[in-house]
Amino acid sequence: MALILTFLGQGSSEPAQVAIAAGQKLAGQGTRVLLAVQESGPTLNLLLGTVVTTSPTEITPNLKAVKLSSTFLLEQGWEQVKELEAKYLRSPTLKNVYGQELGILPGMDQALALNALREYDQSGQYDVIIYHGDSSWSTVRMLGIPEILSWYLRRFGQILQESDIGKALSPFIQPITSAILNVSWSADDLTQEPTNRANDILDQGKTALANPKRVTAYLLTSSDELAIAQSQYLWGCAQQVGLTVKGVLVHDREVTNTLTEKFDPLTVTAIPTGTGQDLTALKEALPDFLADSQPPQPITIDVAAKEVRVFLPGFEKKQVKLTQYGPEITIEAGDQRRNIDLPTPLRGQPVKGAKFQNHYLIISF
Repeated sequence: MALILTFLGQGSSEPAQVAIAAGQKLAGQGTRVLLAVQESGPTLNLLLGTVVTTSPTEITPNLKAVKLSSTFLLEQGWEQVKELEAKYLRSPTLKNVYGQELGILPGMDQALALNALREYDQSGQYDVIIYHGDSSWSTVRMLGIPEILSWYLRRFGQILQESDIGKALSPFIQPITSAILNVSWSADDLTQEPTNRANDILDQGKTALANPKRVTAYLLTSSDELAIAQSQYLWGCAQQVGLTVKGVLVHDREVTNTLTEKFDPLTVTAIPTGTGQDLTALKEALPDFLADSQPPQPITIDVAAKEVRVFLPGFEKKQVKLTQYGPEITIEAGDQRRNIDLPTPLRGQPVKGAKFQNHYLIISF
């Protein structure tokens, strides 16, 4: 399994320079690196001095680059859907719809890129996959997809099974599917098998995201107050989707006390700004991305103490909202909602108290 590494910061050229320099540094150490690029502009091509295509291309020894083209990925995915339909349906209906005709709807870019990263990860060909997207906000939302989709499957699947319409249709599922499909499925098969397969993939994504040795991010900022505030906000948004931020890279000659305090307890590293294709100084200044460290975990649950701690840096108390409508608790911050699936001993128990202290939302049951 590979480490998926990304850099969150404003603009496109600076994160791109850092992504390339990180790839070059790791590759120089013998690490097999894939630089996966979703940015639609020419920045990466200019910095690499070559055109990045939809197939992994070797840039230097141990370093390959690939363009995550949404239209190309959609065509690939559509062909897979048609193969599955032809396998299970006696009269396929999608065979006359071609992937080359399909357009990209909002949000599809992120889902397609995330699935591509999953497939490159599972290939076993890379030790590190560095992802560079169109923007930091889209990257954060992309990495939050497994958590969000998992909730939708979990909650709506349960509601459908318990609903009157689900119970009414249940006796008819087996004979209908036997007549139309090449297989004989029961109601349980249709409600559980596809869902379980999807849940397995989503659970793998959530597990990887929760492990900083599998998925991690670094913040990019400067000593400017607005840049610092923006990076802190990005930090909090990353925590909301379960993405661990491991450190901060600041474009400055030295790390000031202000920066250290603003991003405590993260390690802050000063880096120079790269000039064109010459990233030598930047590469030498970068930290060891594979070194062990213990950054704050987005969520920690202490069943014995009946306590949940949610790390939300970059937010003030009035920006954080806690609700409990169903069996889970919902944290709202940074225009994002996160539903926390509680362990069995805490599930269904009412929240007795909550406080916001030192960037932590501490919830007691």
